[in-house]
Amino acid sequence: MFNQIKTSAKNKDAVTILTRKFGLGAENVIARIAIASSLQSGVKFSPLDVKDSGGKEYSKSVLFGSHYPMYAALMCKHYGIRMSDKDLPRYFKLHLDDGLEAIMKDVKDNPNLVGFDYLFDKIHLGLDSIC
Repeated sequence: MFNQIKTSAKNKDAVTILTRKFGLGAENVIARIAIASSLQSGVKFSPLDVKDSGGKEYSKSVLFGSHYPMYAALMCKHYGIRMSDKDLPRYFKLHLDDGLEAIMKDVKDNPNLVGFDYLFDKIHLGLDSIC
C-alpha cells in the first residue's frame, strides 16, 4: 500500500505547464490523464525502471480521488497483477512520468493544442482501440 507518489524532477514543471496550457482544472487532472494515456499506449515497464522522485508530490487521495479502485484495476489488468502487488505504486509512478513526457512532446510538436480537443482525441483513440 502507498500514500503518495512523486513525479520525476523533470516532470515537476511539466505538471504546471500542462495544467496551465490545457485549463482542465487542478494539477491532479493532468496527472490522471497522463496515467490513462500511458496505459492506453500499451507500454509496459519493469518496476526497476523508476526514475528519480524529485518532482511534484501527490497523495493517493488527491491523485485519484474516489476513483482509485478503477485506476488500480486498470493497472492490475495491464500488468496481470493483484491489487496487493508490492510494485503497484511503482507502476503508477512509471505511467505518470511516461504520460507527462508524452503529453509534453505532443505540446512541443503542436503548440496550438487545446485541452478539451486533446482530451477528446485521446478518448476517441481509446474507443477506437476497443471497438
